[in-house]
Amino acid sequence: MSTTDSPLLRPKLLGRATVNAVVAISVLYTLLPVLWLVLASAKTRDALFSSDLLSLSDFSFVQNLQDLFAMDGGLYGRWYVNSLLYAVVGAAVGALVSVACGYAFDKYRFRHKEKLFGLVLAAVMVPQTVLALPLYLMASEAGLVNTFWAVFIPVLFNPFGVYLGRIFARGYVPDEVLEAARVDGAGELTTYARVALRMLGPGLITVFLFQLTAIWNNFFLPMVMLSDQDLYPVSLGLYQWNSAASVSPEYYPVVIMGSLLAVLPLILAFVLLQRFWRSGLTAGAVK
Repeated sequence: MSTTDSPLLRPKLLGRATVNAVVAISVLYTLLPVLWLVLASAKTRDALFSSDLLSLSDFSFVQNLQDLFAMDGGLYGRWYVNSLLYAVVGAAVGALVSVACGYAFDKYRFRHKEKLFGLVLAAVMVPQTVLALPLYLMASEAGLVNTFWAVFIPVLFNPFGVYLGRIFARGYVPDEVLEAARVDGAGELTTYARVALRMLGPGLITVFLFQLTAIWNNFFLPMVMLSDQDLYPVSLGLYQWNSAASVSPEYYPVVIMGSLLAVLPLILAFVLLQRFWRSGLTAGAVK
């Protein structure tokens, strides 16, 4: 009997084939909407409601792109810039805050440290939609409703990022290195900025990507906080256009084109930073 016919190998081969089939189905399920979005963004309005998405006729990608940035006086460009400010700047500042808090939880001793960290873990389980109304009331008291800061400030604080920051601080920054820096006369801020923060680079990128994705896809908080269209992010702006498309069908092509452009920053960020992201996830999982 040959090796490939061994009864011991058949379950392994069957299990491997099953796993590959599940992965292939999952990938297909994930990519089909993206494929539809790419094909639909290049079609005219009439072709969207027909069965000709796979044909090469009615190609209107450039025209749809021009209509997108011309619709309603070029509002989409403003929304795109708003989303970049909310997401990129917010994720960068939020990642620095989260990693610094996680570092403090791991490396310093202070009163009720574990109880406070327990509150952080409890906050991870609270849905963001539950916090929207309290945040709105607080912003109203501070006079920040319908301003850039009403959306920007809340996204700077992420309990899950603090949790990851503590894990990465424990895995990446040995206590012996910090003690050596202190012996050399470095202060706590200098030690953190020049020694610990450099070691926490992969963890910082990982937290940044998580927060970038969450903020870019954030929808409910801007909807509650904002009424000025000039302050809308892409997600809220496209939702408004999609609601108007039932009355004005000319919005359908621009909504689809806008949705395609809206996913590009996330794809670009993960492609450019995947090396740091994967190493950060591996370290967090192992250590």
